[in-house]
Amino acid sequence: MTRKITYGEAIRESTDQCMANDPSIYIMGLGVPDPKGIFGTTVGLRDKYGEKRVLDMPVSENGMTGIAIGSALMGMRPIMTHQRIDFMLLALDQIINNAAKWHYMFGGQKSVPLVIRLLIGQGWGQGPQHSQSLQSIFAHIPGLRVIMPFTPYDAKGLLVSSIEDDNPVIFIEHRWLHNIYGEVPEESYAVPIGQARVAREGKDITIVSSSYMTLESLKAADYLEKENIDAEIIDLRSVRPLDEKTIIDSVKKTGRLLVVDGAWRFLSISSEIISIVVEKVFSYLKAPPVKITFPDSPTPTSWALTNNYYPRAINIVNQAQKILGLQQKNEEALGIIHTGPLDVPDKSFTGPF
Repeated sequence: MTRKITYGEAIRESTDQCMANDPSIYIMGLGVPDPKGIFGTTVGLRDKYGEKRVLDMPVSENGMTGIAIGSALMGMRPIMTHQRIDFMLLALDQIINNAAKWHYMFGGQKSVPLVIRLLIGQGWGQGPQHSQSLQSIFAHIPGLRVIMPFTPYDAKGLLVSSIEDDNPVIFIEHRWLHNIYGEVPEESYAVPIGQARVAREGKDITIVSSSYMTLESLKAADYLEKENIDAEIIDLRSVRPLDEKTIIDSVKKTGRLLVVDGAWRFLSISSEIISIVVEKVFSYLKAPPVKITFPDSPTPTSWALTNNYYPRAINIVNQAQKILGLQQKNEEALGIIHTGPLDVPDKSFTGPF
């Protein structure tokens, strides 16, 4: 049966169903048993599975990641959560030098089936040390899988696949997505890792995005349609492995590429995507590929700065028009409306997607 639930509820349901089916799965992290339960994603799990499988965690990220890796090597399937990706930087040694390499270094005799859930995203004045988007760091490391679901459906299905995968998986959630709605089956199901989704079909321009930026891209596509521009939206779903085929097939059809990447510009996922397209299907391009990213400066705290830092639908619309050689318009002319401050999610855009 399919019904509409939030992204956060989909994460919680996926975790619950996996834990019910496999006693080797446990979850730990700062705030996991708290009443708010990591944006609602772990609420009620301790009451159901007990304190030995649903654990709060001391502020010792490197040490606790080592414990998770050790338990994974001994047959457990841990899920670690970090309410901010920034906190997990303290455990880079464990993740990069141990979890990512164990299977390779020991000839495939052992695996590290570890899922690390990380939250990214701006808002509410979190600033340079609490709102970084660092997916390209982890995508750079062989041995790690990096997942960035956008829809509630994909959040549930990709978490199942991540938990069942024998590789260490970095599962990244944008905090502005936890309250969006979408259709999600009640039963457990898996969405394959490494397969992008055509979120919207089009013929004039390919827009590639992931996580929250797919929401802004879809919003932009609605306004582009009013300007007689038919945009195809590719939701990556995972950035390592990357679904090159879906991207290339789309670019062959449209001849134009715009990559919208919620991270810094230099050495970004968007840079890699453009490189792949230029190397493999350059002759199909009707215009130079373009990327929209954060500026190469630390993430700001103040509203005055955030209003001009994070990409929004208007930026995508204008860049698409530029690629197509059309006149750019401002938000008022396009009728783009954002309800409330730009430092918090737009309440009018809740789904389903």
